[in-house]
Amino acid sequence: MTEAYTPVVVLGGGITTLGVIRILARAGIPAFVLPEGGDFVRYSRHYRPVPAPPGGPDPSRDLPGWLERLPFARAVLMPCSDHWVQRVAGLDPSVAVRFPASVSTAAALARIVDKTAFAELTAAAGVPHPETWAIERAVDLDAVPDQAFASAFLKPRDSQTFFAKFGAKAFRVASRQDAQERFRLIEPSGLKVQLQVYVQGPATEHYFIDGFADSSTRIRALFARQRLRMYPPDFGNSTYMRSVPLDDVADAVESVRRLIAALQFRGVFSCEFKRDVRDGRFRVIEMNPRPWWYVRFAARSGVDVCTMAYHDALGEPVPEVREYQIGRGCVYPYYDYFAVRHAGGGALWLDWLWAAASSDQPVFEIADPLPALRETFFTLKRRFQRGRKGQA
Repeated sequence: MTEAYTPVVVLGGGITTLGVIRILARAGIPAFVLPEGGDFVRYSRHYRPVPAPPGGPDPSRDLPGWLERLPFARAVLMPCSDHWVQRVAGLDPSVAVRFPASVSTAAALARIVDKTAFAELTAAAGVPHPETWAIERAVDLDAVPDQAFASAFLKPRDSQTFFAKFGAKAFRVASRQDAQERFRLIEPSGLKVQLQVYVQGPATEHYFIDGFADSSTRIRALFARQRLRMYPPDFGNSTYMRSVPLDDVADAVESVRRLIAALQFRGVFSCEFKRDVRDGRFRVIEMNPRPWWYVRFAARSGVDVCTMAYHDALGEPVPEVREYQIGRGCVYPYYDYFAVRHAGGGALWLDWLWAAASSDQPVFEIADPLPALRETFFTLKRRFQRGRKGQA
């Protein structure tokens, strides 16, 4: 087997992993997925589980031991979650020789994944960021100015673990007393949080700068997209978006360049910004140091960061991408339905239908329909069961 056909081991599940294996399949790169129970990724025509011998160590606890048992002479690792990218970054160099990956150092990732450390990073790099206070004890809330509570929320320092525990990305608070009550709810979990001022403005003021930086930390590709709708309305995910020119978000692009330079970052990234309606500044909300939900949308628009990461991991040159398709849309119809309903519906339903018919989708693809069919079936089943319980 030549270097060009070195396989990829994809670590993670859900929409992000589905997008990654579709991208790699189109590029002719063999990919194997670490299986996760009940994941609709299993229904993709491109899905192949990692051929790991049974009875081995749990890869989430002993990744080196698990990798050692794999029947690959060499394989590229492509982590698809914050926890997986941190585990991969922490591998000993002797393991990374056999299982290379295009990821940043563990120290750099810690400054990104920990949201308080990220706030400190943005301040040092001169990047606009919402006002933030680390809250480790209830008494820390006493130091927050009164006016901050007019529009604030408690945000986790570890988003992935927090969401798994509470089923939410953050908790909105309306007063100091409200923040204290919310903190008392969180405190027993041991999870660390911060209080952050909510950047005012509608969903359309959210922009994302996605891209890739190679082993020399040179940015080889940038892709900008604007959020058009989201659900839930405060701390949800994009449900409808479109690609926009980099020139339209030049200040945000400059902030990304500063962050990459400050971190000496390597790998795939996605930075979320919100333009503050008070002063027009693009304030960075967070940075994901890995593939994201809509990575397939970026690839279909002309920015294939997964294949770039593959070649970079193998020490091969990565050509720079200078152009991509502008005005291309991407919609997640199921969640966009709730976004439109929350906005009042009306004429927006026609826009919802047009978006569903004319835009890319993260799960449904004509050439690979089973993941969407499986998701639709189980979504309808869950809603029916909830309805039956409500009647009982």
